[in-house]
Amino acid sequence: METYYKPKDLPKFAEISEGAPELAQKFFDYYTAVFTEGELTQREKSLIALAVAHAVQCPYCIDAYTQDCLEKGSNVSEMTEAIHVATAIRGGASLVHGVQMRNVAGKISL
Repeated sequence: METYYKPKDLPKFAEISEGAPELAQKFFDYYTAVFTEGELTQREKSLIALAVAHAVQCPYCIDAYTQDCLEKGSNVSEMTEAIHVATAIRGGASLVHGVQMRNVAGKISL
């Protein structure tokens, strides 16, 4: 079945520089700096990236950071736990917006 998401497109990511090479270079420089080991190890940063990829639902990032996490020594249990952390935060963020709904509903109901 044909889908919008094509895993073979992931290696084409660098092509985003076509048409705006200066902006792309700024992004790639920033991206590289973010993933350089600092207070967090590269392994920890990959786990965070994998969890965020699930929260923002980017299939390309999920593929890339699943592989990266495994290459950096994470196991499936650690990766799954990281995804659960992101899911809990994403779910909580959605639920807390229920307060906004209740505030608006309260105003309209008056």
